[in-house]
Amino acid sequence: MKKTSIALLSALWFSGLCQAADFVTLQFGNKTIKAEVAISAAERQKGLMFRTSMAKDHGMLFIMDGEESACMWMKNTKIPLSVAFIDAFGKIINIEDMEPETTDIHCSRAPAKYALEMNKGWFGALNPAKQYEVKGLPLKSVLTY
Repeated sequence: MKKTSIALLSALWFSGLCQAADFVTLQFGNKTIKAEVAISAAERQKGLMFRTSMAKDHGMLFIMDGEESACMWMKNTKIPLSVAFIDAFGKIINIEDMEPETTDIHCSRAPAKYALEMNKGWFGALNPAKQYEVKGLPLKSVLTY
């Protein structure tokens, strides 16, 4: 495939993601999640700051630039959240509960491609020994050759 074809396909795919994927639908077991996407550095930095509520089964999906050690905090975030750090294959690495308006740092235990913030307690009492998978994650990495 020619470089121009690859560039054109990438541009078309990316423009579709930016216009139509302010939200993505994810599957977690038998639950469906509607997640707002934070893909740029500015969107990831702002996250859910200053919001006072979030609908049931809604969240925010942070897409990292690559697989990296990811950390979150709750500065200026008004609602209690749980964050699941997820690898590039959709496997949950670890889940952390976070309290509003704190600067405590919560990090992934291994390199993560995604972080999914949900209302605190949404993930419930998951068995930490079991490997859970999130399906429907957008593959931003498709854009980089």
